[in-house]
Amino acid sequence: MESFFGHFKDLAEYKTCTNLTDVKEEIDRVIEEYNEHCYQWGLKKMAPVQYRDHLLTA
Repeated sequence: MESFFGHFKDLAEYKTCTNLTDVKEEIDRVIEEYNEHCYQWGLKKMAPVQYRDHLLTA
């Protein structure tokens, strides 16, 4: 969880948000980017979604 929040603070562009809807959209964008494109050393250098798919096929 701490790893995710560290990445979240780096990826989120929260200063551009002007209302709660913008904040929710930004959170969704960051979660999708993290799950699809942030490669993790602890996950064999794969993004979380790639690692999950790897485990399901094994």
